[in-house]
Amino acid sequence: MGSLFPAWCQRWMGALRSSLLAVVLCSCLFLSACSGASTGLSGNYLDDTVAVADVLLSTIALGADDPGRPEAETQARSLINNYVARYRPRSSVNGLASFTTMQTAMNSLAGHYTNYPNRPLPDALRERLTKELNKAEVNVARGA
Repeated sequence: MGSLFPAWCQRWMGALRSSLLAVVLCSCLFLSACSGASTGLSGNYLDDTVAVADVLLSTIALGADDPGRPEAETQARSLINNYVARYRPRSSVNGLASFTTMQTAMNSLAGHYTNYPNRPLPDALRERLTKELNKAEVNVARGA
């Protein structure tokens, strides 16, 4: 009896508050997921290609006994996924020689990490990836 609103109105306002809170939380999650800030990529194809190639080159150069190798491999896998997710759908990019070369190298590296997670890269694969990543950097700088 001490309330200004009837019981049904209080229940309705409580449900409205809960719904509004849910909408606000979902909006925040949606906007943060779409921002691209957490991917580590800038959105500039040239800069991102050079940066990803540099990170992958430094990762594959790590020795088998390097204590930072597992963390670097985890970062490399995440970067590969983010790069491919960002640039594969873009028709202006996915036909370029630099993208094709990057994708070939990244697929090989990701395949090794998936199939042989506890093994270091074989020398032959390391050499091939180094050549492909360097070639992708040269191609992207040329605009190809």
